[in-house]
Amino acid sequence: MSGHGYLTAAFYLFVELPDCAALQAPLLARCEALQIKGLILLAHEGINGTVAGTPDNIAALLEFLHADPRLQALEHKESWSDKPPFRRMRVRVKREIVTLGVPGINPAKQAGTYVKPQHWNALISRPDVVVVDTRNTYEVELGTFQGAKNPQIASFAELPNWINDAPSMQPDNGKRPVVAMFCTGGIRCEKSTALLRQQGFTEVYHLQGGILKYLEVVPPEDSLWQGECFVFDERVSVGHGLQAGPHQLCRCCRQPLPDGALDAPEFELGVSCPRCYASTSPAQKDGARERQRQWERAKVRAQELRSKTI
Repeated sequence: MSGHGYLTAAFYLFVELPDCAALQAPLLARCEALQIKGLILLAHEGINGTVAGTPDNIAALLEFLHADPRLQALEHKESWSDKPPFRRMRVRVKREIVTLGVPGINPAKQAGTYVKPQHWNALISRPDVVVVDTRNTYEVELGTFQGAKNPQIASFAELPNWINDAPSMQPDNGKRPVVAMFCTGGIRCEKSTALLRQQGFTEVYHLQGGILKYLEVVPPEDSLWQGECFVFDERVSVGHGLQAGPHQLCRCCRQPLPDGALDAPEFELGVSCPRCYASTSPAQKDGARERQRQWERAKVRAQELRSKTI
């Protein structure tokens, strides 16, 4: 077992869950009973979550999920941390487990062809393949695959418009291009390849397990990945071997701090950074300052309690 104390499990599965709302309460109760924290999304199209806890408790949660016959195929990725990656547990019911906003897509039946990380380099090195990073701009800034297209999107829901407009995605002599898509863990590229197939693209691929699986199994000396991979927890970013990177997170916009942000006049711990300063009102900044003060007081109280028990 790893010497770290907290195991993070990330998972998703596109599967029909018409009773997703009825699953919310028992799933939240199970997570809370196991002292697991994180976020799980439920929708008619499936489940998507990232949670953290002790190894035994994470194993118990996965057993609970696999007990539903529809979720038996659910796979997860693991990583470790010395401190809790999440502060609370939430289970939400949404229209989509990853929001694209295009009706009629069924990734469980329409997704493109999986490509294992070991075969990914050969695919994206082909001159006839358009490689597309389906993530948001602030994620791409930290790292991406060599030669990949950056759609410059602020949210996944903007990707369909980019696909419709990008010259590299248009037919050539009536033939659609060969496309390889990737994202952090696989969920966005699985849905985006389903979108392409719905639109008539016939040769569409996506990286199985996403960037995280690639960084886990492909040695750095063989890698075509450049930089770090943004992750949606307290690690902020990871590199090869899924080792935590050097980046910090803005507590307001939940995006990685850009270079020089700590010295910028727009930066205030827990309140704003250069990315989000202009997008929040004075009242919202005051609310963020109060939350930061409460968090700091709670942290001090926790440290005092620990010192009394030692």
